[in-house]
Parts: sequence; C-alpha cells; structure tokens
Amino acid sequence: MDALLDDLAPTNQDHLVFVGDYVDRGPDSNSVIERLLVLADETPCTFLRGNHEALMLDYLEGGNFDLWRMNGGIETLESYRAGNGNIEIPERHVDFLRGTRLYLDERDYFFVHAGLRPNLTVRENLERSDERVFLWERAHLQAGSVAWEKAVVCGHTPHSDPVNEEKLILIDTGCVYHHHPRMGKLTAVRLPEREFVSVPYQE
Repeated sequence: MDALLDDLAPTNQDHLVFVGDYVDRGPDSNSVIERLLVLADETPCTFLRGNHEALMLDYLEGGNFDLWRMNGGIETLESYRAGNGNIEIPERHVDFLRGTRLYLDERDYFFVHAGLRPNLTVRENLERSDERVFLWERAHLQAGSVAWEKAVVCGHTPHSDPVNEEKLILIDTGCVYHHHPRMGKLTAVRLPEREFVSVPYQE
C-alpha cells in the first residue's frame, strides 16, 4: 500500500476513495489501518466498508467467529497480539471500522465494495439499500449488460487485470493472491482519466 501511495503521490487537493478489505489474509492488518488513519490526516479520504470489515465488526460486536475465521480473521487478530500475549485492538481502530461507509455516490461514479444488482439502476439499488449487495454482490460480472446510469467503481472479486468498461471499473487485482502467476498486484484508478496504477505485492 505504501508503494502504491508513493506512485500516486496524493496531495490535499485530491480525494482518495478506498473500496474496502483493509483487514484479513495479509500479514499486518493492524498496520494497514494505522497507516490509513495517518493518511486521512494528510489527504481527504473516504473509506468504504468491505465484507471483511463487516465480518470483523460482527465478531467484535458479539457475532459468530466461524465465518470471519474462514476468511482471514485469525491472521488479523494475530496482527493485534501485544507483547504480553494478549490480543489488543485499539479503540481508534474499532472506530475506524465503524466509520466506514457502504458506498459513495458521486455525479459520474458510484463507489462500492462489491457491486450492485445489474438489473436495477443505481437509484433502484439505493432505494432497496441491501447491505449484502453492497458487500458481497458478484452478479454484475456475469451479466451481459447493466441498468446502471453511471459507472460503478468496485473491488471484491479479484481479476488478473483491472476491468475497464463503460459502466464498470473493477480494481481488485488480487494482491493477497501473490502466489498466483497472474495476480498479486494492488491497483488504483485515477478518475476521470481512467488511468490505472498498479504495484506488485512486496514482502
């Protein structure tokens, strides 16, 4: 993430939109959130909620651990293990998770973690306000066409290269799957230029 931010070189005149999945599977979710908190003091940022943040929040609020455990929860908890052997998650990190948004609706773009129902317009998706769609949807990737009135920018489903279609921009290039020969990149897109910036996974 630091390497990607270095390439992007954002200033306080820019607006960074993150599409979620800051925790799980990576080696140091703790440091990722800490870095984002520092970044937000330097550059205007919007942090969207991914399904992994939703799973972590559910666990922290007394929910079932099983689903989160299968999706990287153990790795995330281990990143918060203190020198005394206890798991210690700072309250500011919990506040960060709770403050993440389900979507950002702009004039020309709709930013969301997973996607939207392809047979509904953006407005109709918003009227239904189905959190599971915002966090888990993948049907738009198999749909021949979408009813959206603007481009949707999302992540969630890893691809070897970004998807750049008129109504769909997908930037998940599977950084976590760095052992896969065609994945293992972290990708951003500059808008409105649709210029993609990627960096490879680094140990």
